[in-house]
Amino acid sequence: MLTTKQHELLVFIDRHLRETGCSPSFEEMKDALDLRSKSGIHRLISALEERGFLRRHKHRARALEVLRLSGDMTPMREQQRESQRFSPNVIRGDFSGKLPGVRAANIAGAVSIPLYGKIAAGLPIEAMNEHTVEIEVPVALMGKGDHFALEVEGDSMMDAGILDGDTVVIRKGEQAENGQIIVALIDENEVTLKRLRRRGNSIALEPANERYETKIFPAERVNIQGRLIALLRKY
Repeated sequence: MLTTKQHELLVFIDRHLRETGCSPSFEEMKDALDLRSKSGIHRLISALEERGFLRRHKHRARALEVLRLSGDMTPMREQQRESQRFSPNVIRGDFSGKLPGVRAANIAGAVSIPLYGKIAAGLPIEAMNEHTVEIEVPVALMGKGDHFALEVEGDSMMDAGILDGDTVVIRKGEQAENGQIIVALIDENEVTLKRLRRRGNSIALEPANERYETKIFPAERVNIQGRLIALLRKY
């Protein structure tokens, strides 16, 4: 799900690409969305990229690619072909079973997962398992495997669209790809939410806020607890 501004920006970029053949400038995007600064555009683009709607091509000026529009999982390069041979599809929902690691929620189309509390130093994930709170998450956001949720404290990931007070949904696992946002356990006693960057035999934990520094550790000091798959926000 996208916010109103994220959706407006995605539609504007897609229209500009189709009409001009090139990406809009940050100034054009700022004016189109009636924002006061370009930093807001940076945050929106990072959030769209993180959610798989947009791709930035490195080392190319103004190079944005729209992968899909909000609510449409069809890649943009296939949409014209699909529009010529459209036929409606019906997706059957079967909630008679349970996803691994979760129990069925009372609301159809949702599952309950444990909320371990705030992500903070001093508590490994495994030490948080005596939780008393569960939250309901739309089944469309989930997948196979075990999941848990954490409440974000701080603004170190705000440029990736993750704000203080947000709830992040994490898929448990010890593997993650370069560039994914993970929950990392450092030295068996400090937990943090950062973007993963592998550099040789080292792991860099990269914030998404220029006021914070990237921290680099030997690989043996960092254990991946899971990776971010969804974000929930209350207004």
